[in-house]
Amino acid sequence: MSRRPRLTGRGQVFLALGVVVVALGTLLGFPDITRAGVLLVCLPVLAVLVGWRPAPPVTFQRLVDPALVAPDQPARVELSFRGRGQRLSPLQVAEEQVDPLLGAPHRFLLPRMDPGERHLVTYTVSSPFRGAHKLGPLRLERHDPFGLTTATLALPGAGQVLVLPRIEPLGADRVRGGGVGREGQVPHMVALHGEDDVSIRAYRDGDDLRRVHWPTTAHRGELMVRQEDRPARRRAVLLLDPRAAAYRHAAEAFEWAVRAVASVAVHLAQDGYAVHVVGAGDPSATQLGTLLRELAVVEPTARDLTTHVREAHALTSEGAVVVAVVADRDPETVLTLPAVRSPGSLGVALVLDTPSFADVLPSPRADDGPLAPLFTAAGWRTRTVRQGETVAAAWAGATRGLDGLRPGVPAGLR
Repeated sequence: MSRRPRLTGRGQVFLALGVVVVALGTLLGFPDITRAGVLLVCLPVLAVLVGWRPAPPVTFQRLVDPALVAPDQPARVELSFRGRGQRLSPLQVAEEQVDPLLGAPHRFLLPRMDPGERHLVTYTVSSPFRGAHKLGPLRLERHDPFGLTTATLALPGAGQVLVLPRIEPLGADRVRGGGVGREGQVPHMVALHGEDDVSIRAYRDGDDLRRVHWPTTAHRGELMVRQEDRPARRRAVLLLDPRAAAYRHAAEAFEWAVRAVASVAVHLAQDGYAVHVVGAGDPSATQLGTLLRELAVVEPTARDLTTHVREAHALTSEGAVVVAVVADRDPETVLTLPAVRSPGSLGVALVLDTPSFADVLPSPRADDGPLAPLFTAAGWRTRTVRQGETVAAAWAGATRGLDGLRPGVPAGLR
């Protein structure tokens, strides 16, 4: 969008001074002073008339490399300008507007260009904050030779830099879920005719006794169990609590939750799990890149957890790993969440002590709050997280001692 030329501060001073000089020269009867005043008035007026003529058009392209970056990783922005029309383009000042989280706008001088001539400008941006950060629009500003007027032109087109959530390494320990593959093996297809087909195999320590196939056991004289067809990859379901009301006055708690879900997603994906994230975009997606992109732009919502609990429950199967990162405010809202974990599956709950993340210093609380015991009683590995604790430390505390334990069985029954 082009703007008409307008007087700068210098131009306004010239115009006002010219009017005053003309008035004084006329009142005092000095024709030379009056003529000098007329000249001062005419200069800004002529500058406006000359600036009314549109400048030759300039086109540009914006290239961002890479467009997907980690926090604090620099991205290189390349602006390629090309002169058009039949005349030499004027000297112009270009200003690239950027998201304030990326820093201050970038200003540079665009030289005069012949038709078809190209000019290249590069700069770098970075941000420690996740999200889709906007680049543009680009404004061109030109002045007359005396600096009395200015005209601006906003070039269409915008770009963006997508900053992913910060990923914390969670160590080399592997997560061992329940059911098939809980000792770390990737389950394989054992039937040929669909999900309802079954095969019979010998009983293994830890198998559910409800799956014992008694006719075959009686025939062979040893315990035999049914083994249903399993998908080729283990499954992990990660649930992010996106309730805006749960993070009121504690925005850092939500950022910690997003960082935790992203870190666990990367950790489990590297361990061979098909990872689903509920509460941030499409829960059916399993591509790690897609999951991280959705987590990069997720924001708290006014919706409750009911829909997300249903989505997580539909994805959870026996042997799946379920990880929930939830806020401890309004525990009645999440009463149905502990039931998402299937029997024989591993459930890990990271419960955020949101008052400790609050902008106002909270009163100290010695216990784990009302929500953590609900998960613990339901057989989850639970960790209460307070401000200052890293994701790696919280994950290590929640999963410590999993080797040799049967996930899903309360400690008192082991």
